Amino acid sequence: MVKVDACTFNILINGYCRSGEFEMALGVFKEMRERGCEPNVVSFNTIIRGFLGKGKVEEGVRMAYEMIELGCGVSEATCEILVDGLCREGLVDDATRLVMDLTAKRVLPKGFDYGSLVEKLCRDKKVDRAVEMVEEVWKNKGGAPCLIACTTLVEGLRRSGRAEKASEFMEKMIMNVGLVPDSVTFNLLLRDLCDSGRSMDANRLRVLATGKGFEADETTYRVLVSGFSKEGRRKEGEVLVNEMLDKDMLSDIFTYNRLMDGLSTGGKFSKKQVRLD
Repeated sequence: MVKVDACTFNILINGYCRSGEFEMALGVFKEMRERGCEPNVVSFNTIIRGFLGKGKVEEGVRMAYEMIELGCGVSEATCEILVDGLCREGLVDDATRLVMDLTAKRVLPKGFDYGSLVEKLCRDKKVDRAVEMVEEVWKNKGGAPCLIACTTLVEGLRRSGRAEKASEFMEKMIMNVGLVPDSVTFNLLLRDLCDSGRSMDANRLRVLATGKGFEADETTYRVLVSGFSKEGRRKEGEVLVNEMLDKDMLSDIFTYNRLMDGLSTGGKFSKKQVRLD
C-alpha cells in the first residue's frame, strides 16, 4: 500500500481550496493529522488563506498561533496572507497588533515586508502607530528593512508638521538600520528643518547620511546654505559653498557670488534659487 505523505495531502488541500470547496479542504487537513502526518508550512498557509478568503479572520489568526505552538513557525508568506487578509477586512489595527506580537515573540520572519501595512496606517493618519511598529520590529531584528515604508513614515511626519520627529526617525533609519533615503525626501526634510531655524541639525543629518552612502546634490547644499544665511551663520555657510566648489556644483562665478552675497548680508535666497525639483 502506498503511504500518503504531506505532499499528497497538500495537493488535495490546495485543490479543494482552489475549487471553492473549503470544507472539503478542512476535512482533508483534519484527516492528515488524524493519520499522524504532521502538517507543514504549506499545509497551514493554504488553510489560513482559505479561512481569510471566507472572512473568518479569527480562525485564520488562531491557526497561525497553532503553527507557532507546534514549532512549525510562520513564514513570510504566512504573515503576508494574514496581514493582507486582515487589512482587506478593514482590520488594520488588528494586523498591526499581530505584527507587533509576532515581533515580541521573535518569530516574525526577517524577510517579511511590512511596507504595505505602514502605508495603510499612514493613510489612516496613524503615523505614530506605524512608527511604533517599525521601531519595535527594528529593535527585535525582525522583518526586512523597507526603504519605501520608512520614506512613507518620514513624509507622514513631515506633512503633519513634525519635522523634528521626522528627523529623529530618519537618524535611526540611517544609523541603526543602514537605510539611506532618496534625495527628494531628504531635501524636503532638510528644508523643513531649516525653515524652523534648525539648520545645524539639518546639516548634521546630512553628514550622518553622507557617511552611509548618501550623495548630497546641489539642492541639498542650496537648502542648507539658505538656512545658514537666514540664521546669520556665515562661517558654516561658507564651508558648504566651498564644498560645492570642490564638487564642481557651481557652474559659474555669478552663482558663487550670489551664494556668498546671501551669506554676507544674511539675506534670504529667492524661492527659485532653493526650489526643490
